[in-house]
Amino acid sequence: MSRLSSADTDAPDTDDTTEAEDEVVETDEVREALLAELVDRVGDGVVDSHIDPGHDLWVRIANEAWADTAAGLRRALGFDYFSFLSAIDWMPSPYGRSMDAAVDLDESDASDTGEPGPLEHGVCGGDTRFQVLARVYSTRRTIGFTLKADVADDDLTIETWTGTYPGADWHEREAWEMFGIGFAGHPGLRNIYLPVDFEGHPLRKDFPLLSRQIKPWPGIVDVEPLPDTGGDDDDSSDDSGGEES
Repeated sequence: MSRLSSADTDAPDTDDTTEAEDEVVETDEVREALLAELVDRVGDGVVDSHIDPGHDLWVRIANEAWADTAAGLRRALGFDYFSFLSAIDWMPSPYGRSMDAAVDLDESDASDTGEPGPLEHGVCGGDTRFQVLARVYSTRRTIGFTLKADVADDDLTIETWTGTYPGADWHEREAWEMFGIGFAGHPGLRNIYLPVDFEGHPLRKDFPLLSRQIKPWPGIVDVEPLPDTGGDDDDSSDDSGGEES
């Protein structure tokens, strides 16, 4: 029996295979269809979107459409599982990050100029300093995605999701407490972590944390060398049953 060499086989060329794989990951029909459903229901409420094929979908929603979008997701599109809701402050910290962070060694850094740098929003962009983010999942469709919405700089308020997803209650309370974002219609915004008379919102970038003033954040660990025990002789004495000092 003769043996076929690799040159005689129909195996595809490596470069062709790579190109074919690249073509496959450039589309995501499932998430594209999901996005189309959402646009059909929310319309102009969808401000922007981004699909990472095979991985995830992000959708930026207009502030005024935030609550209606949640209701449509659960009652019409089958997204029955609420994962999380949080917020983000896109303003660069005027205090920098730490003495050993490369970005803080740049001459144009805010810690040197005293002025905050430009806002650089993540996926789907943004027009304001603060945004809320939430993630939902459909147990029937076995897919989830992330939503985000701008919170106006002159009115840090957005509608609550608690009427649709009761689990958003504590998440919104935390965002209210830590970022100062109000949730219209929430049944009871009150502190979870901080004393009721605490002033300020600790997760805002311009909130001066004392620990960052004293020690670079996230803190350089001070590692002290172990004391010199004098070698193996001291080790053997530890096992002799003598009293500890």
